[in-house]
Amino acid sequence: MALTPSTMLELGTLAPPFSLPDPVSGRTFSLDELVGEHGVLVLFICNHCPYVKHIADAVAAFGREYLARGLGVVAISSNDVHHRAEDGPQAMVEEGRLRGYSFPYLYDESQAVAKAYRAACTPDLFLFDAERRLVYRGQFDESRPGNDRPVTGADLRAAADALLSGSPLPTTQIPSIGCNIKWKPGNEPDYFT
Repeated sequence: MALTPSTMLELGTLAPPFSLPDPVSGRTFSLDELVGEHGVLVLFICNHCPYVKHIADAVAAFGREYLARGLGVVAISSNDVHHRAEDGPQAMVEEGRLRGYSFPYLYDESQAVAKAYRAACTPDLFLFDAERRLVYRGQFDESRPGNDRPVTGADLRAAADALLSGSPLPTTQIPSIGCNIKWKPGNEPDYFT
């Protein structure tokens, strides 16, 4: 398994708008609908990746807690289903229900949204403030499959708590790492070259 780190999009970047279908609810959601009182967390995840599976239950718990505190949360799957059929819409419905995701789990079939966010891996996390400016991008925490560190969400929680309280955000932000997004042939983004 090849490990791919986050591209670490420049802090202050404005969240790219999108409108994507949610296979779980059958609705289409736009970024405008998902920004909460304090901002929005955009997570690029998928069903098959062991790095996502490792934190998925904790991500679901994070979503429940922080949605109640006024932070919007949305997950997006951008993997090419011809490469990974288990990341397709029907499997997303099953995964969303299995994990108890309280946030939309959207399908980026064209991969245009992943490219707009310069997403590289799963999981890839982007936290934006209420003005939709990027304030955190990086790892959920230091736990990885096989490293015996507990899954706490400490890095993301520190950033989200600072955002919600109006405190300074962490200056040290460590890239997330995981499986690369499975790009459609000929659709690979230019930000890796």
